[in-house]
Amino acid sequence: MSKGNKGFGSQFTEGLDDEENLDKATPSEGIIASRSQTLARLATGKSVADRTEWVDPVKCRPWRMHNRDLDHLSEDSCRDLIDSFLSAKKQRIPAIVRRLKDDPDFDYEIIAGVRRWWTVKWLRAHHHPEYEYLVTIQSVTDEEAFRVSDVENRSRKDISDWERAKEYTIALAEFYEGSQSQMADHLNLSKSWLSRLLDVARLPEELVAAFSDTHDITVRVARDIKPLAGDAKAFAKMREEAERIEEDRTRNGAKISGPEVAKRLVKATVQPSAKGAAETELTGKGGKVILRYTKARGGGLTIKVPPKVDAAPAELLKAIEGLLARG
Repeated sequence: MSKGNKGFGSQFTEGLDDEENLDKATPSEGIIASRSQTLARLATGKSVADRTEWVDPVKCRPWRMHNRDLDHLSEDSCRDLIDSFLSAKKQRIPAIVRRLKDDPDFDYEIIAGVRRWWTVKWLRAHHHPEYEYLVTIQSVTDEEAFRVSDVENRSRKDISDWERAKEYTIALAEFYEGSQSQMADHLNLSKSWLSRLLDVARLPEELVAAFSDTHDITVRVARDIKPLAGDAKAFAKMREEAERIEEDRTRNGAKISGPEVAKRLVKATVQPSAKGAAETELTGKGGKVILRYTKARGGGLTIKVPPKVDAAPAELLKAIEGLLARG
């Protein structure tokens, strides 16, 4: 990738990862007016550049490829920004937006700064109607917008691997013709790291369902699971374990961390199948398995209820009573 391409995103975001970096911003020259110089004028109370404005956050919306999961934005997750805005009595770091055309509801599309937008909206809804949203308005293509967003958000720890992987997967198809090599060059990333990140979004849905929060699915978790998911037998065992984990969470409210879920899925592939030679199945009225049982040599009885069993409690109890009566 040429130096010009690399420099494009940094025009907007150099030294601006958070509010504390405001005074450390280094002015830069490029194809679009320097955002750092604009911020310096803002910090000293001088005039704002023509393309930096205070706008109504209600008239802004995140663009379709923003990498924030809006469901995970909350007072707790944005507490640092809320306190920062209240302390400064304003937002100090502009978001990056572009103008929308032919949209009666919104004037701007947020390329970078969704968390700041959410914070301003929260403040306005909680006794601070005076707050407005500070934005720098730019004209960029979708691919340029993606790179700008990526540069600003790449180092942020509050964006999960899952969120980033989903965004990268869409961008790979839309902007880089499905070529990971081309994408890595344009984003100035190592090809191996990009491949590992994309693997997060490629995990089978059956295994993703085992995690209570997709934010728990990290690059490391995907690295441990994905190789095994490609083997039919291993995948079948992992899928069964995922169903057990999901069922336990649904019925008993069990909360298991991401690494522990991954550990259980991997461990399931090296354990003997739950169904052994001595295991017998009982079917219910619908013809589906509702119980599995094994008779031990000493006369004991092990009864198992499959995950997501399609049977009423009364039918299960009757089947169990029948087994016990047989001895």
